[in-house]
Amino acid sequence: MTAHAEASLKGESGAPRLAERPWWPWLKRGLTLAFFCLVIYLIFVNARELEWARIGDALRKRPISSLLPAALVGILSYAVYTCYDLLGRRYTGHHLGTRKVLGTAFISYAFNLNLGSWIGGLGFRHRLYSRLGLATGELSRVIVFSMLTNWSGYLLLAGVVFLMRPIDIPEDWALGSGALQVLGGVLVCVAIGYLLLCAFSLKRVWTVRKHEIELPSARLAALQLLISSANWMLMAFMVYLLLQRQVAYPMVLAVLLIAAIAGVITHVPAGLGVLEAVFVAVLTPAVPQYEVLAALLAYRALYYLAPLGVATVYYLFFEARISKEDRRQQPG
Repeated sequence: MTAHAEASLKGESGAPRLAERPWWPWLKRGLTLAFFCLVIYLIFVNARELEWARIGDALRKRPISSLLPAALVGILSYAVYTCYDLLGRRYTGHHLGTRKVLGTAFISYAFNLNLGSWIGGLGFRHRLYSRLGLATGELSRVIVFSMLTNWSGYLLLAGVVFLMRPIDIPEDWALGSGALQVLGGVLVCVAIGYLLLCAFSLKRVWTVRKHEIELPSARLAALQLLISSANWMLMAFMVYLLLQRQVAYPMVLAVLLIAAIAGVITHVPAGLGVLEAVFVAVLTPAVPQYEVLAALLAYRALYYLAPLGVATVYYLFFEARISKEDRRQQPG
């Protein structure tokens, strides 16, 4: 080993770098565990102060027929999301059937919402596509393209919504209304910059950390922005219906977009507690807290938990079918 290589491993002082110390992985796991314990504790403490009786009454007073339109919007949202992977198929050129692609996207999305992107967006997609015979390179490109589709549409939609300033930011928040508008302008510029890059860049392949990334066509990039924006808008419309139209739709959309990025920053699976905290902070006292929480509980049941149950059954069926096909292909 050369002196330069040893220095890169140990650092300029000759001591091993922090990430190479034997106790560092355990410290990271301990801090992560402590963080989630703190989150659970805070949720528990705050939950004790909620008016659960009034929340339950608000839920019981909702006729089942009033939930049907919201459920239909949720189904439409899932259908739109699964199109992300159809765009990914067009981008990579792989030849998996449409039913397999849509099924994989549905299972991944349901687990992604409830358990986080590492398990759903990455873990299940990798597992399912590899079981279907997709090559590692194509699989990685589909996953990255799907994630890019989701967040490129978010950037465009959130930027436009924040520029419109449909909500008044609570005074105790670090980010004021003016700063939110500035952020909106930045997000719109980033989204438009991505579209222009795909349309006019002469360099079509970029290398990022030794990984080659090929720019999609302008038409494909535009479809990314359109489909992803439509999905975010459908999610917000579902909450709007469950709030029984007590709040203007642009306000619900803005709050959902803020809650989404807050959930990503805090790394809380399913944004548990984060979604509710943001909605309660912005919408009350215009809407009673128990009404907001009742709507969000219905939203989680319809958009998170019910699809997760369906996806779990479908995943088990998928694994059983693939295993059966593998046994048939084995000689003897």
